[in-house]
Amino acid sequence: MKKLLLSMAAVPLLVGGLSVSASANDGINILNNVKVKGEIRPRFETAQVSQNQKDRANAFTARTHLVVTGGLLGVEGLTATIGLQGVNNFGYTNYNSTQNGKTKYDVIADPQGAMLSEASLDYTIDKTTLHAGRSHVNLDNQRFIGTVGWRQMERSYDTIYAKNSSVKNLSLLIAYVYGYAGIKKTTTKDTNSVLLHANYKVMKELSVTGYSYLLSSIHNTYGLALTGKVDAGAKLSYRAEYAIQKNATLETGSAGKPKADADYYNLDLGANISGILAGVNYEVLSGTNGKDGKTTFNPALGTNHKFNGWADVFYVANKPKGGLKDANIRLGYKAKGFGKVLAVYHNFTADKDMATPTGTATDDLGTEFDAVYVNAIPGFKNLKGLVKYAYYMSGDAKGYTNDKTVGWVQLDYKF
Repeated sequence: MKKLLLSMAAVPLLVGGLSVSASANDGINILNNVKVKGEIRPRFETAQVSQNQKDRANAFTARTHLVVTGGLLGVEGLTATIGLQGVNNFGYTNYNSTQNGKTKYDVIADPQGAMLSEASLDYTIDKTTLHAGRSHVNLDNQRFIGTVGWRQMERSYDTIYAKNSSVKNLSLLIAYVYGYAGIKKTTTKDTNSVLLHANYKVMKELSVTGYSYLLSSIHNTYGLALTGKVDAGAKLSYRAEYAIQKNATLETGSAGKPKADADYYNLDLGANISGILAGVNYEVLSGTNGKDGKTTFNPALGTNHKFNGWADVFYVANKPKGGLKDANIRLGYKAKGFGKVLAVYHNFTADKDMATPTGTATDDLGTEFDAVYVNAIPGFKNLKGLVKYAYYMSGDAKGYTNDKTVGWVQLDYKF
């Protein structure tokens, strides 16, 4: 890790030296207008699942991220980006990172490691950008395509894409994804996927988003979302979204084209009244009883920590076969100098009845209480502090009968 940090610190010096040397000898800047940005994010996380015969997990980790971007070869609109990302646990391994073999502890999915997080070329002409290489890709609210930035090793995508905003208020994206890496593993997972995304802002009160995500050897997701903001004394915001998943059109290697047949609904209403934050949300990921020919809705590449409770009980690999209905309310306060405090309460039920440990039927998947406080640290520019808590209270369905408690204390410095 020490070598990685030294290498990361050396990148801007090397890039700067390359640019000056090339300019002096040939009159051509290989790189110009170089910009450097970075992040250092230390975090303490503790997690415990009740009655699972595992010890409480405690992890102290730090994310270090450095990105260098500059104009390339003096060509107008052509830029190159390179970034490195590393996670260090400082030898403190009293947690199951999913990679360190410490299975006596509960899981905190932040393994130590380092990876190339960005390595791309972008060419922009007028209002069209062509992109090739590795980068962070977050689409819409990240429900279906995201980097999972909450985890220390953020996901990166290997893509070739084109985006265009030539038509007023309309943005279009078409992308081919050939790999991705991060979160639990720094090795690249090959894929053969296509992403189509369009957003049209009709007015401040209404934007329409349509998307088609063809994830190879997983499924196809097609959806439509209506969003907007309304000033009616209080500042209101809303989201109404529907999506379906169907059989995969594309495949990777010999993985085949799995069948899928599932639905998704998301209804959200939020309000900001002089800094008082309130909202209600109802989200449905449909499921199956195993006999209806349906499948469970699966946001396979989404930033799922943002949804269905911060305890991550319903992460991708543990989505209930019977589906998930999440009815939740939120209340908080936000003001300059004070920061932001927010509390969320979730009530989880299954879309289709599931079995209890004794074999009876139930739709009870438990409840959860979440709370967070975040604020800038006084006297330290660009430094924020965060305290966060999640308490999942078990339901009756098999696989969801253990309580889970997670807590975080975090600093985040960006430059």
